[in-house]
Amino acid sequence: MKKSPRRTANDITLMLNAVLGEDRFDRGPVDVEALALEYTRKTAGAHGEYIERIVADDLDGCEGALVPGETKPRRWGIIYDRRQSPGRRAYTVAHEFGHFMVHRHLVDQDPAFDGGFYCSKDAVEHGSGKDIEKEANEFAATLLMPLDDFRRIIPANELADLERLGRAAQRYGVSLTAATLRWLSYTRTRAMVISSTEGYAHWAKPSEAALKSGRYIRTRNEMYEMPASSLAVRKVGGDEALTGVRQAAGVWFPESVVEMCMRTDRYDFELTLLHFDGKSPAYQAELEDAGDAYTQFFGRTER
Repeated sequence: MKKSPRRTANDITLMLNAVLGEDRFDRGPVDVEALALEYTRKTAGAHGEYIERIVADDLDGCEGALVPGETKPRRWGIIYDRRQSPGRRAYTVAHEFGHFMVHRHLVDQDPAFDGGFYCSKDAVEHGSGKDIEKEANEFAATLLMPLDDFRRIIPANELADLERLGRAAQRYGVSLTAATLRWLSYTRTRAMVISSTEGYAHWAKPSEAALKSGRYIRTRNEMYEMPASSLAVRKVGGDEALTGVRQAAGVWFPESVVEMCMRTDRYDFELTLLHFDGKSPAYQAELEDAGDAYTQFFGRTER
């Protein structure tokens, strides 16, 4: 029986905890390139397959790839686009590592993967395309940001501002967006993150508590224009934007919110974080279109 991507990554996490200690993130993030090479070689066993090399290249229209050798037992290679920052690169390599651990058998079973796994930007960032891309993202997030450690530094019942989430991103060696999305996946607070450019949202992701209270933004089939008084549109920066300002009821939603924003000049977009007061109301809003929120764990904001 095939293990789930999450279970597979959790098994590796338990091994790392046993070898390096449960406080290992106090000393630095997962060295995912060294891990992929060493772990797959040492666990090759009877099948004899492992990742032999990880290299950078100029990949147009492709974030990363897992490529098989021609002879058996196969030796595999991971290729990533050399223009990625360290946070992006770590997630891309972890994504391809996930394909090796969970999906490599498809190369011999499905003609669509005869040449390996070539992952577009949308596949790595959004988990777009086949289900295996979502599974590879789940593996990457679980491996790089274990929930037991994340919950220790930011408990599920506590709100997190962008400064606190930025420290989490540094701890795990990932992008701020990746860390924020991971936090949203388990927090019991009502919060939402939005990525926007030139006053329009690309995607938005609410926490479960926010979603159940009807706080979500549709972005899949329509253009969502950011409020004129939002920090992103007004291009407010500095400490005020990072620690948050309270926006009155009616600006974003029928209730007031605390809004934070960080602009990334390198990628020319803004990341907005909204905090709502209180717990989720008892009612359940119509959620049929809320699934267009970006639900994976990698975004375009870099460290």
